[in-house]
Amino acid sequence: QVQLVESGGGLVQPGGSLRLSCAASGIIFSIYTMGWYRQAPGKQREWVATITTRKNANYADATKGRFTISRDNAENTVYLQVNNLKPEDTAVYYCNAQHFSDQNRDYWGQGTQVTVSS
Repeated sequence: QVQLVESGGGLVQPGGSLRLSCAASGIIFSIYTMGWYRQAPGKQREWVATITTRKNANYADATKGRFTISRDNAENTVYLQVNNLKPEDTAVYYCNAQHFSDQNRDYWGQGTQVTVSS
């Protein structure tokens, strides 16, 4: 059974930082591209960042320079360091695992809430 469990969300003031984690089980973690997405109230889910099996990272324009995605294959965990948070970053952040060649092997976590407010 595949499980992706996010953690690390919370309430933070503008300009603050958080480190989100996503622990994966039930998959061969190293052969999955890992990603973070987010969904704000009343909006569609949007892509935030992706890190490939070779640890190449890509970011959405809205988060580039403030967010850093990383992965630890030994711990089956992907991280998202989020800095200089803005109120518009408020959303539920979801972890995604996409098999490197089989698009049917696509999994989601349950999400972790990030709220940026003073």
